[in-house]
Amino acid sequence: MPIRERGPKSSETAETVALQALGYLAADDDILARFMALAGLSVDELRARAGDSAFLGGVLDFVLEDEKLLLEFCEKAQLKPATIARLRADLPGAPVWE
Repeated sequence: MPIRERGPKSSETAETVALQALGYLAADDDILARFMALAGLSVDELRARAGDSAFLGGVLDFVLEDEKLLLEFCEKAQLKPATIARLRADLPGAPVWE
């Protein structure tokens, strides 16, 4: 399997999609409440961390862990689920497979 180069462009794309995902979560009070409870965040903490790339990786993790949520977000964002998984790898905290 070829190694993908990581760089500023791929990180920026991943962060942009993660911010879109966060916006998608925020549009549904129940989903946002579940995310915040699992992350142990208050509204103020959520706002403060929204620009942190490691936090945004966690947003994509949350989306990736729920197939229904993943498919709904992908439909809205016009992305494939595999794209979300690839982008997740471009943010800090992604699992490393060897």
